[in-house]
Amino acid sequence: MAAVTAPTVRAGLPGLLRRRALAKLALLALAAAVIVPVVTARWASGSWPDALTVDLSEPLGRASDWIIDNRDSHPLFLYFLGHVSNAVVLCVRAVYLVLLAAGWAGVTAAAALVAWRVAGVRLALGTALAFLACGLLGMWVPTMQTLALMAVAVLASVVLGALLGLAAGLSDRTYRALRPVLDTMQVLPAFAYLLPVVLVFGIGVPAAVLATVVYAAPPMARLTALGLRGADPGVLEAVASLGATARQRLVTARLPLARKELLLGLNQTIMMALSMAVIASVIGAGGLGDRVYQALASVDVGAALAAGIPIVLLAVVLDRVTGAAGRRLGGDGPEISGRRSALLWGGSAVLAVAVAVAVRLAGRPEWPEAWTVNIAEPVNRAVDWMTAHLYSGVPYLGGTADWAGHFTTWVLDPLRSGLQGLPWWSVLFIVATLAWLIGTWRTALTAVLAMAATGVLGVWEPSLDTLSQVLAAVAVTLVLGFATGIAAARSDRVERLLRPVLDVFQTMPQFVYLIPVVALFGVGRAPAVAAALVYALPAVVRITAQGLRQVDPAALEAARSLGATGAQQLRQVQLPLARPALLLAVNQGVVLVLAVVIIGGLVGGGALGYDVVFGLAQGDLATGLVAGVAIVCLGLVLDRVTQPTERRAKKGA
Repeated sequence: MAAVTAPTVRAGLPGLLRRRALAKLALLALAAAVIVPVVTARWASGSWPDALTVDLSEPLGRASDWIIDNRDSHPLFLYFLGHVSNAVVLCVRAVYLVLLAAGWAGVTAAAALVAWRVAGVRLALGTALAFLACGLLGMWVPTMQTLALMAVAVLASVVLGALLGLAAGLSDRTYRALRPVLDTMQVLPAFAYLLPVVLVFGIGVPAAVLATVVYAAPPMARLTALGLRGADPGVLEAVASLGATARQRLVTARLPLARKELLLGLNQTIMMALSMAVIASVIGAGGLGDRVYQALASVDVGAALAAGIPIVLLAVVLDRVTGAAGRRLGGDGPEISGRRSALLWGGSAVLAVAVAVAVRLAGRPEWPEAWTVNIAEPVNRAVDWMTAHLYSGVPYLGGTADWAGHFTTWVLDPLRSGLQGLPWWSVLFIVATLAWLIGTWRTALTAVLAMAATGVLGVWEPSLDTLSQVLAAVAVTLVLGFATGIAAARSDRVERLLRPVLDVFQTMPQFVYLIPVVALFGVGRAPAVAAALVYALPAVVRITAQGLRQVDPAALEAARSLGATGAQQLRQVQLPLARPALLLAVNQGVVLVLAVVIIGGLVGGGALGYDVVFGLAQGDLATGLVAGVAIVCLGLVLDRVTQPTERRAKKGA
């Protein structure tokens, strides 16, 4: 009976929420009536006034000059940072030499055997085929370079993240102190990390590894803290009643109970490290990322795809292996005795070493040149054909270039002009209204201050340009994502067909999305939006489908018993009850779109993304860092406008 009456109880909420919303709107209107005349009398009502702008170029320029002048003489660099740089170089080089010594057969055998021990024969075969494909594409050496950098960066990220998560999981004060730091680290675009690291360590492997560590450590820290703080209180109380010390409780209870979260943290750290390792090619990381970057710079889609495929294969394999390890530790896999497991692992190690030694004795440790397949030329011919036949001139459709042009002319340009044409104070009031309507006054204050910070930093116009691209991409993403998610939730066949596609899209690093986009749409703001759409769409589809599938079956049965059609069940039962999941999908869509729109600066997206890339290319700390901070502020605004709604919806549910 409760399940039938639950929708009725929720039906009373909209009236209450409307009354609260009207009260908030009335207060905001009153505040606007008082504040706006004062503001317009004191400052201009057009774009952000210069009097409220703080010029950071001079102090940041002095800091940059000091770092450059003292990098080879100051004790901080000589006796600490220099040793860190040398240690990173030695570690990466050691791993790389081990991989080369093992040869292509040894590395492939070792990877396949690890996958077999963790997840079974099917994943082992897939892993072996993935590594063989890297060699067939002529990318074996760049793949080993990327793997060496990844191994060192992931190890350092896991250690740093686990230590931070341990401190946050055991101390509320540390958790509260670390939370805004981790928020900032995850919202700050990857490119913004590169400039300060390059200033300190210069171009090369150390800067690439350390930038990757800073970017990839937060997920490990968050999930470690989540696992430790979410440990079953009953188990902890039972262990404490036996006289266990705090250290014993940690080792025997908290960490074992948090092993699923720890493995998930490792999985997310590997994915983010691989994504960042590709981006770090801009500052000398080498490997596959450098091949993709150089190919994109010359608009060589074939070469970019040849390097991009191994990146995707590595991401899929690492994601599957770590995911399977997490499920096995969680008790979902087959039980194997400790002695037998040790014997199997030992046998696998011996077999991998034997394969590596055999290939080396045969004098064939390097991938044979005759076994490579050049896909760049046929891919480029296909791209040329697409450019000639699909880029423009398609009867009735126009072509991809025409679509990009129309989207820019009819959507992006009016949206940008509309935002930039608004008085600066009206933008702040709009942000305050949206944030307060779905949250609290603290939410509104945070969002307004973050939006105002973009003006204070002197990047008001570029911030609104970036915001227009984000809003356009989010709108298209949500329309397509919700429609696809609803179809997947209502049809098992559609869900099965979409699963492998979504898996590939979700594990693909951000950089790789630019390859097909450049091939189809050229360069400009519309291609940047298209790349963001493809990157964010899988998360929106998955969250929407999961939310709709988890709706209480009793509520659906009650609706069917009353004669509701499928469309009525969706509109009146499933969508309202799945509201928290839908709001989470909106939040994740916004965050993911913002991440790729910035990378779109590489393909003509302009605005803040271009400023970050320009600052990195020119060594201009002020331009790059200010743009990066402005991106964080935009991310904070968009996050606060969506995420608090999710929290309130959960409370209301």
